[in-house]
Amino acid sequence: MKNTRTIGVQGQAARSEPHITVHDLTMAYGSFVVMRDLNFTINRGDIFIIMGGSGCGKSTLMKIMVGLKEPAKGKVFYDGVSFWEVDPMERDRIMRHVGILYQAGALWSSMTLAENVALPLEQYTDLTPSQIREVASLKLSLVGLAGFEDFYPSEISGGMRKRAALARAMALDPDILFFDEPSAGLDPVSGHLLDELILELRESLGATVIVVTHELASIFAVGNNSIFLDPETKTMIASGDPHRLLVESRDPRVRNFLTRGGAVGEMKRGGRRDHE
Repeated sequence: MKNTRTIGVQGQAARSEPHITVHDLTMAYGSFVVMRDLNFTINRGDIFIIMGGSGCGKSTLMKIMVGLKEPAKGKVFYDGVSFWEVDPMERDRIMRHVGILYQAGALWSSMTLAENVALPLEQYTDLTPSQIREVASLKLSLVGLAGFEDFYPSEISGGMRKRAALARAMALDPDILFFDEPSAGLDPVSGHLLDELILELRESLGATVIVVTHELASIFAVGNNSIFLDPETKTMIASGDPHRLLVESRDPRVRNFLTRGGAVGEMKRGGRRDHE
């Protein structure tokens, strides 16, 4: 586990294969433009951070990338396929390979953890009920929740609910995992454990991971690539490895964001872990 980030980055450098490409994207609500002229590539195996302050459009960008909101302009490509230019059935096919962890977890409160994880399996596979139960138990065990299959969301902690929601996002063995503010509402210890879990799952599943966050500890702990969205200019003003941006960026907006609250110390601690 200690070398997870280093191994992942080295593996990524070796393959550097575009997985998702965003081209000339503009996000808007009616006539109000949120962001414009977004251009970036997420390589296969990246842990890609979409970062910026509150209200900059991070979650809106994720909604466009997962098919919940149409862009005002521009294109999103999955493995070279223009996501918003294909028919809805093809978009649905693409999304079968995507898992999403929403900010609040979005678990069904009336269902047990196993039943929550089973939902996508029941909808999109031909597995028998006993096979579905077995897969649900396996996914819960992967996120450290073995033995909690019959618990309801109200009976477990916030950190455990996040992990259960992650198990559901992993139910169909996705190639891509999206996380919307995964550490929101968690104490620092739970947030750190979730970061470690993200690293472990990226290595074990070989998935591409996209994390929407403004949490500096998570940014430096897991990210190997990123974009920074700036609400003043309404576009992205930086991209690349967050550790490199902290050292090399001369834009005061980027530096101020990445150095608030003792982030330099957090970055150094994360850097030491890479080489332990």
